[in-house]
Amino acid sequence: MTDIAAIEQRILLLRGHKVLLDSTLAELYAVETKVLLQAVKRNSNRFPDDFMFQLTKPEFDNLRSQTVTSSWGGRRTPPYVFTEQGVAMLSSVLRSPQAVQVNIEIMRAFVRLRRMLAENTELQSRLDQLEDHYDQQFKVVFDAIRELMIPPEKKQNPIGFVWDKTSPKKPPKGHQT
Repeated sequence: MTDIAAIEQRILLLRGHKVLLDSTLAELYAVETKVLLQAVKRNSNRFPDDFMFQLTKPEFDNLRSQTVTSSWGGRRTPPYVFTEQGVAMLSSVLRSPQAVQVNIEIMRAFVRLRRMLAENTELQSRLDQLEDHYDQQFKVVFDAIRELMIPPEKKQNPIGFVWDKTSPKKPPKGHQT
């Protein structure tokens, strides 16, 4: 039995689809990649473009550059990748007991990933709501802080002597009141 977490780590996102490489699937099914692809080509009508597609040369080069060592044996041609529906269709092409068990685990991995993505979307939505709510409350705090940061107006002292008229002392001689 294959570990779901190990399968999840090998699921890639290409062209907006979660996919598995043909070599990864061949390894999981314990068959050679060419045997897997031969079975698919014999049943090509079951694998439309949204179930399986071949990577372009730039996609292949990009994928190869992301992995230091080639995990698919240094092949020269771009691999095929299978979407969730393509993996499900493989179960009708590869019928060994191991293929059935591996297919079940792969489907569980895809479902778990979809559930995690949905939960993250929900969490992001909640965070956005909290941020909007608290932004209004913190705006008041930030406005108060900004106001405190404004330097007070400097009161200019007049030049010369100014007598405080409320003082009980008499003004100096020559001072007009």
